[in-house]
Amino acid sequence: MPSVGKHGRGYRAQVYVHGRRASKVFRTQREATAWALAKEQDLESAPADKHTLADLMERYIETVMPAKRGGELEARQARAFLRDFAWLADKRLADIDTPDFARWRDERLRTVSDATVLRNLNWLRHAFRIAREEWKWMAGNPLQGLRIPRNPAPRTRRVSPAEVRALCRILDYRAGKAPQTKSQEVALAFMVGLRSAMRAGEILGLGSPNLDLRRRVASVQHKTQHITGKPRDVPLTRHAVRLLRPVADRDQCFTISSAVLDTLFRKARDRLLIADLHFHDTRAEALTRMARKVDVMTLAKISGHKDVRLLVNAYYRETAEQIAARL
Repeated sequence: MPSVGKHGRGYRAQVYVHGRRASKVFRTQREATAWALAKEQDLESAPADKHTLADLMERYIETVMPAKRGGELEARQARAFLRDFAWLADKRLADIDTPDFARWRDERLRTVSDATVLRNLNWLRHAFRIAREEWKWMAGNPLQGLRIPRNPAPRTRRVSPAEVRALCRILDYRAGKAPQTKSQEVALAFMVGLRSAMRAGEILGLGSPNLDLRRRVASVQHKTQHITGKPRDVPLTRHAVRLLRPVADRDQCFTISSAVLDTLFRKARDRLLIADLHFHDTRAEALTRMARKVDVMTLAKISGHKDVRLLVNAYYRETAEQIAARL
């Protein structure tokens, strides 16, 4: 029950419900009593009864995703979720359970790969954890017990020299000259990826403040920097240095965003009818080539992998036949 007592020239109303307390001072006893009754009813209502999944995701997009590396991409995925699965987003959190996400998983798998669903589940899990532990919006986890797709087999796709030449030609890349167009920037980023094994986001973050061509070292932000607390130093090959020299004096070597890079690369690839080539394959191709020159510990230092198994299983793509030819 709320309590209302004299406080100076007015009245203080106090409410205590389920460990949550609220109080306020009013001029009259009637105002204090009315506020206390309304506040008590409000506190009695569980947040899960008041908020929908859309409310949760909107708050997560606005307050959590901007601080995450890769948050821009996840925000686009979350907004697509709200658009394409309104039947689920409009549900109250109290009414959502595992079968709802089992239906979402099955519908999603009809149009996208297992890997895409797994990436979606990563930020969904984090959103629900924040909602439970920090916002106190819900008690349970609707993803608990959900059967998730299997991790896909590691890619084995290599990048051939013919494909590199064709992509550079269609993107109008000019060796030794600073890019003048967005397409030329995509080509330069592609070539730097093949010669440095850096991720697309790391390449686009290069600039004079973090690029030292004399030492042949680039200090790049990376996706686990929130854990390590410092950037990753990447040793650069002589080829990478030659590629970056025309733009090394710029504060920002590249002006394009990750989304533009991805879009223009895909368009060029599709115009050339090149099948199943991703920009990220440049990282694996570079590491596979470097593996012929350095030991595995040095290779892990170059790539930034803490788990050598991931490096060997996912990024080293030389086939048994190719290895046999070198033995």
